[in-house]
Amino acid sequence: MPDADCAGVPTHWRVFGAGEVQALALHCTLAHSGAWAGMAAELPGLTLTAPDMLGHGRSGDWDGAGDFHTRATQQAIALMGRMGDAPLHLIGHSFGATVALRIALELPERVASLSLFEPVLFCAARAAEGPEFAAHEAMHEPYATALMQGDSMAAAASFQAIWGRGQPFDHTPPAQRAYIAARVHLIAAQNETLLRDAAGMLAYGRLEGLGIPVLLAQGAESPAIIDAINRELARRLPQVQRATVAKAGHMLPITHAAECAELVRAFMPG
Repeated sequence: MPDADCAGVPTHWRVFGAGEVQALALHCTLAHSGAWAGMAAELPGLTLTAPDMLGHGRSGDWDGAGDFHTRATQQAIALMGRMGDAPLHLIGHSFGATVALRIALELPERVASLSLFEPVLFCAARAAEGPEFAAHEAMHEPYATALMQGDSMAAAASFQAIWGRGQPFDHTPPAQRAYIAARVHLIAAQNETLLRDAAGMLAYGRLEGLGIPVLLAQGAESPAIIDAINRELARRLPQVQRATVAKAGHMLPITHAAECAELVRAFMPG
């Protein structure tokens, strides 16, 4: 479990497996690199490197300087540089999926494929002008209010009720509740990119020009905005496959690790 500076972020990462194929896996907000253990066990052909993203796990905290999504992307790119020069397969979940997509748009020569589970690029649904974005914003009002009032536990409970594993927040072990509440502000820190596309990922021609195979996967029981996001991304990406995991919600790489690993095995080129 090495530790090193990656673009100014003290970074901890785990390496799962010893396969010939190199992949980088980027976890969701409020998780850590261990979230990939289940899928990694089902992917013996891979060497899967999974960092604790900025502000998570044993990596450095976000100091509030700069744009959070940009700094997390820079952190991941720096770790890729430590993994050699060959193109890597990127696997991302939720926030991590949006970082993976951003890396592919900025450095396509470094990416062999993208497996994106529930990418929360909400601005894509907003651009599609369907009803899902307004419903998403309304659903998140209790979270935003609690965060504004400084009640991190209430904000975490509200957020987990939408995006968690389906169990009440007060049934979560106390240490896990404390971990989530201490980082719940990082969700709002991503708004410039995920809601308002500050990174320009939706700029005309960027997605259409991405010459990389992309898997867009989602849970059948996920919030409706995820399907809206994936529909819009699939409409614009030239090399795309979509998949839905039955009886799964947003946390499918953890709750349905075997099914998600099978999707990656079937999709991954080479």
